[in-house]
Amino acid sequence: MKKILLFISLVPMISFSQKKDVLKYFISKDSLVGVKNQEGKIIVPAQFKIFSNIENGELVEGETIHFDGSKKGEESEKNAWGYVYDRKGNFLYQPFLYDNGADYFEEGVRRFVKNGKVGFADRNGKITIEPIHDFVSQFNFGYASFCDGCDWEKTDDEHKAIVGGDWGMMNFKGEIVQPITKSENAVEINGKYYPNPFKYNEKEKNILQFFEKYNKQLSDIYYVNYYNKLSENEKKLFFEIVERPKENFPYFQINTYDNGKMNSGSSRFNFIVSEDGKNFYASDYDVEKIPFEKWLKKEMKEAEEFQKEHPDNPNKLSK
Repeated sequence: MKKILLFISLVPMISFSQKKDVLKYFISKDSLVGVKNQEGKIIVPAQFKIFSNIENGELVEGETIHFDGSKKGEESEKNAWGYVYDRKGNFLYQPFLYDNGADYFEEGVRRFVKNGKVGFADRNGKITIEPIHDFVSQFNFGYASFCDGCDWEKTDDEHKAIVGGDWGMMNFKGEIVQPITKSENAVEINGKYYPNPFKYNEKEKNILQFFEKYNKQLSDIYYVNYYNKLSENEKKLFFEIVERPKENFPYFQINTYDNGKMNSGSSRFNFIVSEDGKNFYASDYDVEKIPFEKWLKKEMKEAEEFQKEHPDNPNKLSK
């Protein structure tokens, strides 16, 4: 059984120093939520029943406005949760319902629902893949599986499962990708092989080489509390750039994957690098950003303490 040092990765709550208008949530007399600007002009009318803990006057963070709940007088889209607007008050999309809330951002995008179909939007609210499929998984290692003609079936534990339909695989562009024969550069996903989706220029290769220098140490830290004994090859981590600098996000985002090409699942093992490729940070979900060296020292100390408290752990730290 695998036990990770942190929890399942949530949306990284990283704030950036781009200048933007100050927006604030406000609560009406009938407990509905809207948004005003600093001068008191209403940007989005109070018409949402919110389930998260938003206080009157709380600042709107991020590049979009998210209302975590239902809209008064409107039946919500099936399998959707909440509403997203741009900072000028224009409606953008309804996030896909996942894990009792809005879908998380994975590899720079998250799912949304429109007319029963699922698509993707980036952190700025831009639609990156149009909603044309009945269901699409989150992106992992550059690919997302999709199905058409499938349906939702309620299970005994009140969760839903996808049943039936025709399944396929799409890339970052939303293009359907067919399996290929096994080769050196092929990526294995769900027992099939696909072309490696990641291609880099020289600057990006240098960024990834930085993390490769620390691969052994990072792998030791990551697997120090893994219950089963692993070989050095099984412990090897992989680093890929899943998001590049764009408006309001002046960083490269680097995700960490295990030997099975699955996202590490720990926000403490995701990183961002400045646009010039010179400054490296860990992008923890509850802080702005941590300089890589400082983060690594803290993680190593925690890993050493864990090993000291659990001397029978099978995956020892390297000396």
